[in-house]
Amino acid sequence: MNYGIALFPSKELQDHANSYRMRYDSHYSLIPPHITLKETFEVQEEELSLIVSTLREIANNAEPAFIDIYKVDTFYPQSNTIFFKIREHESLSSLYKALHENPFSSNEKYGFIPHVTIGQDLSSQEHSDIVGQLKMKKIEHQETINRMQLLYQLENGSWTVYETFHLGKEV
Repeated sequence: MNYGIALFPSKELQDHANSYRMRYDSHYSLIPPHITLKETFEVQEEELSLIVSTLREIANNAEPAFIDIYKVDTFYPQSNTIFFKIREHESLSSLYKALHENPFSSNEKYGFIPHVTIGQDLSSQEHSDIVGQLKMKKIEHQETINRMQLLYQLENGSWTVYETFHLGKEV
């Protein structure tokens, strides 16, 4: 089964992202706005308990994740994805790093660029028009996220939470 690991921001930020995603993101109905910490990976049923216990340990040793969104950006020319860009922060970077060590595979395909996607699978013309408009808007948002989610993919392609992990020492 396919799994992924993400952070879900506040309702306020999700609502703001969804105001764009409804129009510009082909995955709008498949998953709420999120910050991907671990791209899709496959887990066999017998490996799941090890993954969950490892995530519990990582979360327990992690700091809550601070996010600072400061602009709209794009992955063009690699893809026509548009996103809210998040400043690098140690709390996010260390979490990402921990999720790419044993027993997890490393992500050799892309470096870590923290972001919340607001548009994807757009034509080049649409992408160009939308990026031009959105880059003129002032986007600023800061918050601390204290939960990380292990998600699994359903047969229809949508994602749902398997388990939530509290970041930081449990009280």
